[in-house]
Amino acid sequence: MKKRNDWKGVINEYIDFLPLDKKGSFITLLEGNTHLIFSEKLSKKFNLNVYYKFEGLNPTGSFKDRGMCVVISKMIQDGYNAVICASTGNTAASCAAYSAKGNLKSFVLIPEGKIALGKLSQSIIHGAKVIEVKGNFDDALKIVKEVTTLFKIGLVNSINPFRIEGQKTGAFEIVDELNESPDYIFIPVGNGGNITSYWKGFKEYFNIKRIDKLPKMYGWQAEGAAPIVLGKVVENPETFATAIRIGNPARWKDVLNAVQESNGKIDMVSDEKIREAYEILAFEEGIFCEPSSAASLAGLIKANERGEIKKGSTVVLILTGHGLKDPDSATKSSNKNLIKIDKNLKSAIEYFEEVEKVERKNSY
Repeated sequence: MKKRNDWKGVINEYIDFLPLDKKGSFITLLEGNTHLIFSEKLSKKFNLNVYYKFEGLNPTGSFKDRGMCVVISKMIQDGYNAVICASTGNTAASCAAYSAKGNLKSFVLIPEGKIALGKLSQSIIHGAKVIEVKGNFDDALKIVKEVTTLFKIGLVNSINPFRIEGQKTGAFEIVDELNESPDYIFIPVGNGGNITSYWKGFKEYFNIKRIDKLPKMYGWQAEGAAPIVLGKVVENPETFATAIRIGNPARWKDVLNAVQESNGKIDMVSDEKIREAYEILAFEEGIFCEPSSAASLAGLIKANERGEIKKGSTVVLILTGHGLKDPDSATKSSNKNLIKIDKNLKSAIEYFEEVEKVERKNSY
């Protein structure tokens, strides 16, 4: 892949694969170009080649920017002046930022009291009108769909196919960096747009013979919000991984299609296992992702324990968003590392000697 200073954003880099008017205006914040991070520790532990695709490095801190730059560009090309979305946070933040860049008015509907602070603050600072719905994400999305049938306001949720078109570029980047297809993709599943997008991207590269095989798609839901796994709508989904707290995914059928066509799997992991994976990523890998991202690692641990992953395989874990999106989860997980001492050197010395057992320098 190109170095970041040569990168022009996903539309300009992959315009030949996108259904946009090449002569029209494009809105970009130079999204994409999120390189794969090799995990020496997990690769050795599991006898696999494990990579993280950390989408938290996108402009607004999540993978949503890939699709949002495309759908906002399409809205402008089609003459819209305003857009709207329902969101658990990341879509709202991305919609607000790209709308600001494109001089569009943006409205975001969020579940009351169910959105992480970092995501809410992004939407507000970018000028979006934030509307709290007394219900869950599914209630908010239903309202959004109805509003867009009554008013000339563009819908930019992942049910809009242009979002899928932009997000599929994540698959292109993986292949362009590895120069081949990975054997497995592990990815969190909420509304289902991302796994749908990645599968579409891999198939498009396969069809033009850029790759000679397709990866198995492993999607992971949280146990408290696992409608696809359970085979029924979850009326009141609950999980601390707020980005995937969705009880009736809009892309339900597409998710099943992706896992079935790829000979993959859709499964679920507990909040406890997601939190453990969240802490492994932060404490051992140096990667601060939002909780929902860690579902992919929790899923890999679960699948590996069951012997489902062939040794020596290349596995890419999609980490969908940055940890700063949800600072409360971080402080709750790591408050044991918040140490208090008195404001003097003696107190500091006692801590390092008696608690941490740090060796003194010979000269002291």
